[in-house]
Amino acid sequence: MSVAKTQNPGASADAIQYHYDLSNAFYHLWLDSTNTYSCALWEENDTLDTAQLRKLDFHINQVRASGAKRVLDIGCGWGSMLKRLVEKFAVERAVGLTLSQTQADWIGTFNNPRITVKLASWSNLTPDQPYDAIISIGAFEHFAKPDCSKAKRIEGYRSFFQRCHDWLRPGGYLSLQTIAYGNTKSGNYTQFLGTEIFPESELPTLTEIAEACEHRFEVVFVRNDREDYERTCRAWLSRLKANREAAVDLVGEETVFRYEKYLKFSIIGFHTGKLVLLRLALRRIDNPCL
Repeated sequence: MSVAKTQNPGASADAIQYHYDLSNAFYHLWLDSTNTYSCALWEENDTLDTAQLRKLDFHINQVRASGAKRVLDIGCGWGSMLKRLVEKFAVERAVGLTLSQTQADWIGTFNNPRITVKLASWSNLTPDQPYDAIISIGAFEHFAKPDCSKAKRIEGYRSFFQRCHDWLRPGGYLSLQTIAYGNTKSGNYTQFLGTEIFPESELPTLTEIAEACEHRFEVVFVRNDREDYERTCRAWLSRLKANREAAVDLVGEETVFRYEKYLKFSIIGFHTGKLVLLRLALRRIDNPCL
């Protein structure tokens, strides 16, 4: 199959690499053993590792990916989902997209012929055959820039959903996880987070996502797990503090301070409900009324 390229409406490769290419070793100090950099799915007595594996399995089950031939992970991070798909769920080919060179390099060390990583935006992907399922965790936050109008954001999101629709086999599922604005107005992303941590990125709202996927995907399931992200950020902050000396040696005092501040801001945002964590299961509409 062939899909025409479109301009990436979100964060540039340089903006993504500013954050994610900081240092693999730095992130691995405070993430869990799978190097998963997104909200976990917690039960009461979980460790961070257990909660992250539960999250991976949750999304895999949402898209019915067990035993699938081809699954796409948009925003694949350091590859924990790709490994889980092929090692536990018998997926024949897991394809990951990232704009981070260091993440792509890390995934390359897996040396697994069933895993492919592409250094590319979703807007530049041209698959030659359809996917059985698509998963995207923690990438949607980078799909619009802060200076975009609401109409422009929705237009960009709609382009993303249209392309996912084009890539999926009939009846296929997309599982999406993203931070979104909750009890606050769009555009209230703090200047610190938008410039010092995630440049060129703006959060969506649930209504924007719903409008953008209309007539392309049926919303089968949606949940807000903001308390799970508060707990995840607390775990990350605790681990960063426990390894602070090593972190400073890797990236310097100023950077470690910035990340501590970012995690504290995030904890407050999720605790107060100004930020929410959405998990959505979307089913492809095979005969869309456009």
